[in-house]
Formats: sequence, C-alpha cells, structure tokens
Amino acid sequence: MNLNELVPAPGSRTKPYRKGRGIGSGNGKTAGKGHKGQNARSGGGVRPGFEGGQMPLYRRIPKRGFKNVLAIRYSEVNVSTLNKFEDGATVTPELLKASGLVKKLEDGVCVMGNGEITKKLTVNAHRFTKTAKEKIEAAGGKAIVINA
Repeated sequence: MNLNELVPAPGSRTKPYRKGRGIGSGNGKTAGKGHKGQNARSGGGVRPGFEGGQMPLYRRIPKRGFKNVLAIRYSEVNVSTLNKFEDGATVTPELLKASGLVKKLEDGVCVMGNGEITKKLTVNAHRFTKTAKEKIEAAGGKAIVINA
C-alpha cells in the first residue's frame, strides 16, 4: 500500500451540513435556530458557566488554598536512589529523567538526604540539602550546584 492509495472508509466522510441555504435544503430560513429570541440572534447565547442568573457553581463552591505562581518547584530525588548508577558516573538532571527517577524536570532538581549512598558519583543538580551533600561527599563523590 502506498500513500496515494489511501482512502477513507466508506461512509466516514460526510458532506458538510450547509445551514440557511434555501427551503429545499431542509434547513433554510431560520437555519435551525427557531423564531426570534436570544439564541436566534447573531452573537446570541449565554457565556459558559451562566446559569440564568442563579449563582453559578464556580462562585458557590468555597475557594481554598493558594498557589504561588512565583514559587520555585523542584523535582526531588533521594540519595539512596542514586545507587542505581554505576560507580564514577556523572549524574545530570537529563540523565535522571531518562532513567525514570524524575518524571518531570520542574524548575530544577533537588537532591534530598534520605537513605544512604554507597557509590562515588559526581552529581549535578540545582539544589542539595545539607545532609545530601554530606553523604555524597562522604562516599567520595562531588555535589555540584547548577544555576539554570
């Protein structure tokens, strides 16, 4: 099969429905909008979420919490998970994402001090906790802070 031989399945492509094209079309004159009223007018209808003047749902439900748009969100990795890499490796945020230890690189990677590290690694991250830095350096590795 070639690209020039591809055709849609029979019946899957229907002709566009042309509204307001005369009485013979079955949908002429008012074009399915009925007679008069807000929805018959051009630009008519109500905005999304409008409930006819009743207090809308998005205003009835209590608002909770606060999300700071300026906050820096780090993807967190524990030092114990870094044992996955071979001895002497250089661990970067991209390598952490590729290996599946970090799902999404948010504003950076923070290495946390939970667990023990047994391998000598050079770890490049945007932030280290004090215990994480101590544990990496105690194992003979290096903790390098990246500025992104």
